[in-house]
Amino acid sequence: MTIDDENRPARQRVTLTDISSRAWEHPADRGALTALRELRGFDDVVRAFFGMWNERGFRLQYLAGSIRVDHRQYPRVYQRFTEAATTLDVAELPELFVTQSPMIHGQAIGMDKPFIVITTAAVEKLDDEELRALLGHEIGHVRSGHAVYKTIMMILTRWAASLSWLPVGAITLRAIIAAMYEWWRKAELSADRAGLLAGQDPAASTRLLMKLAGGGDLSQIDTAAFLEQAADYQGGGDLRDSIHKISMTAWSSHPVPVARAAELRRWIDSGDYSRIIGGDYPRRDSDGNTSVTGDVKAAASHYRESFENSPDPLVTLVRRMSGGAADLGDWAGTQAGKARVWASTAADAAGRAARRESRPADRPADRPDENPPA
Repeated sequence: MTIDDENRPARQRVTLTDISSRAWEHPADRGALTALRELRGFDDVVRAFFGMWNERGFRLQYLAGSIRVDHRQYPRVYQRFTEAATTLDVAELPELFVTQSPMIHGQAIGMDKPFIVITTAAVEKLDDEELRALLGHEIGHVRSGHAVYKTIMMILTRWAASLSWLPVGAITLRAIIAAMYEWWRKAELSADRAGLLAGQDPAASTRLLMKLAGGGDLSQIDTAAFLEQAADYQGGGDLRDSIHKISMTAWSSHPVPVARAAELRRWIDSGDYSRIIGGDYPRRDSDGNTSVTGDVKAAASHYRESFENSPDPLVTLVRRMSGGAADLGDWAGTQAGKARVWASTAADAAGRAARRESRPADRPADRPDENPPA
């Protein structure tokens, strides 16, 4: 599919009946999610913990200070929202709010009843196709359970941060947090794919990322030049640029827009997007048959392939010095296993904290912070 093909009028969108979120989940994202879902009771503990402290407050905050979207309020946004949900075969719409902000942004929040928030800048600066892609992106987060796991990341890492004064603990905690951010960046790539499937307009998905990078006016921006910029970011420069890119992204929840555009282009070129539109995708009734081992292997395969093909100067140097990437897949699988062990330990800690929280007020207990950061 060429840029010219994408600029032609969009054809009728195909409803992806009974599509599983596995269809759009990035291999590294899916491997982490499957491992976490295997931890029985982990979600329940954190859902209960978060629900007591934050979820109702979050919703009330937006109910009080934002606009709840329906057929009467922001009807254009509501129409695009229902279209994206219908295409992804989502029968029950999450609540949707529009909040005041000059930045184009969206997020999915909550656990038991996740809701979606987009900004006034998104409403004002995005055309219908771009808006549909953004809303599909957020619906993808909800369907993949990302709101749940992002909250797990936030709460558990902030609990652990209270131990960061320990010399060894600080290093370990920073490594854990960096690993969780790596997962969240892959979750964003998954949601970009969901947005593309919801809108089925590759040009609109690319324009959305261009507007995230450079504002709302695309009259002086060229799609092909933007993708060239993405290639230059990924492979240009020298080792100093590689180090700068690591420092830019290590503590960020979102990949940079040019990297997201390049990754979405690779997914389209791989043929996976066309296969899904053609009806070849996993169904929800097969979700129970997923294999933790298979998903972890897929994640390892992704990292191996990325290492072998990356044009980044630092990766190229490491590849040359190591004589290849034969052991990288084993390393990635090992790290995924370690992450699962950490998550299991964290679940036990969460359970103990929740049990302490549930004790009567007159019983002494070493309580966690009463007002944890959101």
